[in-house]
Amino acid sequence: MGIIGIDLGGTNIRAGLVENDALLKVESISVSKNGTAEDIVNDIYNLINCFAGKEISGIGVGVPGVVDVEKGIVYDVQNIPSWKEVHLKDLLTAKYGIPVYINNDANCFTAGEKYFGRAKNYKNIVGLIIGTGLGAGIVINEKLYEGRNCGAGEFGMIPYKNKNYEYFCSGHYFAGEYNTTGEELFIRANKNEAEALEIFSMFGANLGEVIKIIMYTVDPEFIILGGSISKSFKYFRTEMYKSIMGFSYSNSVNNLLIEVSEIENVAVLGAAALCYNGVEK
Repeated sequence: MGIIGIDLGGTNIRAGLVENDALLKVESISVSKNGTAEDIVNDIYNLINCFAGKEISGIGVGVPGVVDVEKGIVYDVQNIPSWKEVHLKDLLTAKYGIPVYINNDANCFTAGEKYFGRAKNYKNIVGLIIGTGLGAGIVINEKLYEGRNCGAGEFGMIPYKNKNYEYFCSGHYFAGEYNTTGEELFIRANKNEAEALEIFSMFGANLGEVIKIIMYTVDPEFIILGGSISKSFKYFRTEMYKSIMGFSYSNSVNNLLIEVSEIENVAVLGAAALCYNGVEK
């Protein structure tokens, strides 16, 4: 039997069929940003119907918004104004009659890495998405932990310097402090421009500080980095580790592994992995 994973993005909705831990087929459709909530739900139905004829045991959906995980209610999806409160689990369960699991995109990223990526062999992990913002998912003792209100892992909201960690550890930092983007800095760093290299170094020092917060609160054995800025890891890695070396317990530092995600279609796989997290495979 297969599982369908759905990634509700700001531009496209993608759905994939997973069987025997392999992604067999991916379909996508453009998001009707100005459409009604019902229009978007119908788009999801149409994608799921692309897999008609397949025996499906569950559906997982990842969304860039706030989720009531227990009830499957989605609130305030980024870039889709009409999705203020959508009872998506009830809608999908009523239509297809199979288990449905819904979570936010950071948790899906982490679940995807846990079940399909480099984090597969670790019990306690944190997935850290560093891109436009700073998001995180947590796996404790092999299980995704999202908290009661799907708010676990919001390390970016913790105050830091004169703002918070998200500002200093995401694209906000490059835009707000230097009027540039991570992509532009990456191009400049590839040309060995001193200013770009220095900015990435300072970024790495800030990222190391939030990782220390993660170590104090979660104590993971493995941290997997994702998001667009993670592709510049080689330029901020050294200063990041210098900050981490200031952690109080050297044994914790020695036992922590940090890597960058290289898995394809991680958002779709992560959504499918919600079914693995909800029930035994």
